[in-house]
Amino acid sequence: MKKTLLGAAALIALPMAGANAQSDWFTQHQTYPGVYIGLEGGANWLLNYNMGVANGYPTTGWAAGAVIGYDFVGPRIELEGVFRQNDTYMTGLGTFGAFNASRNVNQVGVMVNALYDFLPGAMVTPYIGAGAGVGFVDGVDIFGATTSLSNTVFAYQGIIGLGWNVDNNFRVNLDGRYYGTTNPASAYGNWNNNNFSVMLGVSYKFGQPEAVAPPPPPPQPSAPSFMVFFDWDRSNLSQQALSTIQQAADAYKTKGSARITATGHTDTSGPASYNMALSLRRANAVKDALVRDGVPATAISVIGKGETQPLVPTGDGVREPQNRRVEIVIQ
Repeated sequence: MKKTLLGAAALIALPMAGANAQSDWFTQHQTYPGVYIGLEGGANWLLNYNMGVANGYPTTGWAAGAVIGYDFVGPRIELEGVFRQNDTYMTGLGTFGAFNASRNVNQVGVMVNALYDFLPGAMVTPYIGAGAGVGFVDGVDIFGATTSLSNTVFAYQGIIGLGWNVDNNFRVNLDGRYYGTTNPASAYGNWNNNNFSVMLGVSYKFGQPEAVAPPPPPPQPSAPSFMVFFDWDRSNLSQQALSTIQQAADAYKTKGSARITATGHTDTSGPASYNMALSLRRANAVKDALVRDGVPATAISVIGKGETQPLVPTGDGVREPQNRRVEIVIQ
């Protein structure tokens, strides 16, 4: 059992590692809390199946279900109903002698799940979860006949998977899950009920993100100023940027005694904390170039504004070239 679960977790973790290497991690959709509904289905394996004197040989079965939940942007909670069916071939010794029988083992689970998305604002987000609820499972009478969903038992499950945010509303999930219950009863004794499922699901979240008014453009400085632009997710200086910095250095030298402020900015793609650090790297790259052009380092102040003061107002997650800049102000 443990080897099976560890192997499934490793298979699901492989695409996570690859997804972290994507340069275009964040998409142009906004995350927002809301109610969602979904459908799911996949394969189910009934593990270690036996019924006292009756030994079962399960085959690969199937599972299908539906969910309704609420997304808090990160944490999620949902109500889930899933039907599972596996064919088995049984041999054993019953009340009236030895028997051979094939039958379906049917299960219905009604679960309350708590889940957590690790990167809710990303195009692809890994998630984990756990659930508990009530299960209804087939039994077997003394004649070897199936008693449909005759057992009411406590059910529990663990979940690990990946979610693909197609857009603001639609999401596709792929996960592996262990599902178990307390021991169901049959005429031949209680039996262990352990399952492993691989499920593919699609969900729809209702509503739309609230419109956020873009911040007003920053006031234009009255002192001489210059502007240097950058490629996406870069802090290196182009030839045109170096030429502009040289002009700023020359303007500083003509003023004699002055101060220079280099203020770095980014566009809104990517997380805010990353953008703050990127804006500082850009501002420091400009400072280093000014020093090479003869401006004393002590005369230069460096500021990082991240994505908080766009030159061109945009929504979240938008790559706007004019917002990827450093403003050089000479006072």
